[in-house]
Amino acid sequence: MTGLLPEAPWQHRPGLDALLAALDADRGLARYVGGAVRDTLLGLPVSDLDIATALSPQAVVERLERAGIKAVPTGIDHGTITAVSSGSPVEITTLRRDVSTDGRRATIAYTQDWREDAARRDFTINALYADPLTREITDYFGGVEDLAQRRVRFIGDPAARIAEDHLRILRYFRFLARFGREEPDAASYEACRTAANSLMALSRERIADELLKLLATAAPLRALQLMVDGGILLPVLPEVDAGGIDRLEALMTREAASGIAPSPVRRLAALLPPDAAVADAVGARLKLSNKARKRLIVALEPSSGGESPQALAFRIGVEGAVDRLLLDPAAPVDSLAALQDWTPPTLPIGGGALIARGLPAGPDVARALGEVRDQWVAEGFPGADRVAAIADQTVSKFQRARQ
Repeated sequence: MTGLLPEAPWQHRPGLDALLAALDADRGLARYVGGAVRDTLLGLPVSDLDIATALSPQAVVERLERAGIKAVPTGIDHGTITAVSSGSPVEITTLRRDVSTDGRRATIAYTQDWREDAARRDFTINALYADPLTREITDYFGGVEDLAQRRVRFIGDPAARIAEDHLRILRYFRFLARFGREEPDAASYEACRTAANSLMALSRERIADELLKLLATAAPLRALQLMVDGGILLPVLPEVDAGGIDRLEALMTREAASGIAPSPVRRLAALLPPDAAVADAVGARLKLSNKARKRLIVALEPSSGGESPQALAFRIGVEGAVDRLLLDPAAPVDSLAALQDWTPPTLPIGGGALIARGLPAGPDVARALGEVRDQWVAEGFPGADRVAAIADQTVSKFQRARQ
């Protein structure tokens, strides 16, 4: 045992006592595990709650049903049942040990041994258990001390842990960004460098998901610098270099100065060379969603220059304009204030109004309407009276050209 888990609000969430009673926590059959224990020790808020249990998945389902608690077999093949009690989901996973692994998935067997379950986890700080009743912490691998030292360390042999699941390379740097100190654990870092090429065996979706989670952390720069220096990203994202780290640092400074919430897709754009074709290729390689891929491309398309922030937002959308202005070190940060709570207006005139002014129906109508819109945008979106005057001038111009 290693101390007590501090009291925290999540321990008193509605329905939790009934859930623990159903799992016979008072007999030592269930313990809090992982992030909830780790984050509580750090004084951080807890949203997701995981419970480890010596009960089989089928026994968990039966006990929950008898207690009137909804049981969802979200990962029953891997021993995980989601209990929904008073609207709060809690993941309950049977103690496991690995039978075989291939770097992408593991074949598991159930066990009654808590240490065996802990040994198959990735980092020492994630292998902490706490008794729900006594709050006593069980720590087999020095995770509590590692937390105190802000040290992220693989359990046991780092190379063996990475061989079990190659994604742990990227997870290592995400956890380093969130919980670690400036310098990484030497053995863990060297193992990640040595095994970097194994990332190529992973699905691009898993890589993208982990990379975006890293970019969403409050302070990803040091971890990303270590990844670039160690050639970690080279096999899957060779476009990222030291220049990308500098651009990301500048972006983060501008995000903070403008009070705009960070975006992992925007930060990914900063890591890449300012080239829309590169953004398109990276988005395709990482199999980003169509929305994220388009956002990445729009962020890195060249700006025509001379546009007001609102004119840019009207042309490419507010989200795209915010991304592009934040990524452009030459754009004043205070220019973003013009887009705060701004919704692009609708041109208060249509092609029918131009025809009513005497412009013959046909392709000239669309061209003339385009000129009206351009003038309206250039003048800062004036009201209907000014738009009517612009329309009169534009129709007259087209009529003269036809004579």
